[in-house]
Amino acid sequence: MVQLTLPKNSKPAKGKRWPRATMADGKRLKRTKEFRVYRYDPESGENPRIDSYGVDLTTCGPMVLDALIKIKNEIDPTLTFRRSCREGVCGSCAMNIGGGNTLACTKAISEISGSVNIYPLPHMPVVKDLVPDMTNFYAQYASIRPYLRTKTALPEKEWPQTPEDRDKLNGLYECILCACCPTACPSYWWNSERYLGPAALLQSFRWIADSRDECTGERLDDLEDPFRLYRCHTIMNCAETCPKGLNPAQAIGEIKQMLVKRSI
Repeated sequence: MVQLTLPKNSKPAKGKRWPRATMADGKRLKRTKEFRVYRYDPESGENPRIDSYGVDLTTCGPMVLDALIKIKNEIDPTLTFRRSCREGVCGSCAMNIGGGNTLACTKAISEISGSVNIYPLPHMPVVKDLVPDMTNFYAQYASIRPYLRTKTALPEKEWPQTPEDRDKLNGLYECILCACCPTACPSYWWNSERYLGPAALLQSFRWIADSRDECTGERLDDLEDPFRLYRCHTIMNCAETCPKGLNPAQAIGEIKQMLVKRSI
């Protein structure tokens, strides 16, 4: 049997257990919840660790992001994570919570039984703590040229589009580039340097499906590659984990069908 081992300095060690909040008389609070958070600082040269924090839910907001902000503000100011809108729009606070990729700002604490385990998005280099390095992800997004490409002269006003054609973009334009889907995809884990991943391919189809875009052929040419597109094996993890309820696998399937039809 094959035995796999983690790379050196990557196995998490037991971290610090921070003191629990108590009442004025020293008794433990009744509504506390344990948050076990991945901590890693590459500059320290030490292994990652899992720190444990007790959060008083009576003075905390309902979402996991509220708890993280409370931990940073009141318990451990060294904790590092990304967040911005707190409304599920920017995608900044994407992380692995309770074993699944999601947004910390839309994941309710009440949805998780027992301790809340929080890790950075998997299979990405870690900058620090819960902050992944998104360089490769954004480079792949840029490679599909995510903007309107036309060949005809610019119109006097805007590029017209019928309501029916506009409806074809529903389920595509809502992607917030949080990277939950590619980091949940086994094909992306093993081929992230060559396979574009579900998020970039969903965005690519968004422009292929846009009636105003005039470079459909060129876009399909860019994707007709054994790795860039065809590493998708319809595992469906992308659709399962998407916090916006989108289905990247369906968009990828549409691209494959268009490539087959134009070759016949």
